[in-house]
Amino acid sequence: MTILVDQPQLQLQLDCVPIEEKKLGQSQGVFEAPDINAFGQTFRDYTNAETERQKGVEEFYRLQHINQTYDYVKQMREKFSKLDKMEMSIWECCELLNEVVDESDPDLDEPQIQHLLQSAEAIRKDYPDQDWLHLTALIHDLGKVLLLPKFGGLPQWAVVGDTFPLGCAFDGSNIHHKYFKENPDSKNSAYFTKNGVYEEGCGLENVVMSWGHDDYMYLVATENGTTLPSAALFIIRYHSFYPLHRAGAYKHLMNDEDRENLKWLHVFNKYDLYSKSKVHVDVEEVKPYYISLINKYFPEKLRW
Repeated sequence: MTILVDQPQLQLQLDCVPIEEKKLGQSQGVFEAPDINAFGQTFRDYTNAETERQKGVEEFYRLQHINQTYDYVKQMREKFSKLDKMEMSIWECCELLNEVVDESDPDLDEPQIQHLLQSAEAIRKDYPDQDWLHLTALIHDLGKVLLLPKFGGLPQWAVVGDTFPLGCAFDGSNIHHKYFKENPDSKNSAYFTKNGVYEEGCGLENVVMSWGHDDYMYLVATENGTTLPSAALFIIRYHSFYPLHRAGAYKHLMNDEDRENLKWLHVFNKYDLYSKSKVHVDVEEVKPYYISLINKYFPEKLRW
């Protein structure tokens, strides 16, 4: 259920400090991660089921783990890769997110545009010269528009939450792993092993991930010819892949390019997770800066 509130391979450009340098992007180290979230609890706490919100989060993952199957994801990718829902700009999409709250997130219940701006502004302070990273933070969750009726009104379990590979064994690091036993894929012998239908080192681009806003926004960006660097596209596509970048699972499927881009995802994740706050960013004040970045890396109108 959606909560409504009032309120092909690309020629990529990477005008940033090489990722091999000791200090990625010359961080100024301004942002400090808080110890507790907006509700006074530890971040990503999925064990405390005492509150109604926590109970709702667990129910979300139960549905996600049961319904996200290899065949389902294949169908979703085929359906939404047509990008035939509408044409609009990146900023117009940002404004649409005012209508969305993510039910899978135990750390925040604010409109999504505030989360986008909070993470982008925090990164901007620490990495002032990496404008591609600022824009990546702004747009990384735009795929959540899939929750809205005009985009098909997909259920929350098909749009948000942690992502994970299909077609191989479900790693124990996945949140609420116990519910995978009800997933039809758990009875398919082709998916029982660590590699499943894949070869070790095949590269994450060849792995079928659970369907959601990450993969959808990646499709939107690449099919509309963005000039964002590969590290940005990796962040967009895998920022919810917590079993990988938090627990180190599924690394056997990565290739060398994945390993390089993962370094930037680790940088990004700090701001994505810990910048969530009840203190709102002044949208109109920062809008001109982000519009300039959108114009630099994207066409005026995109197909969605």
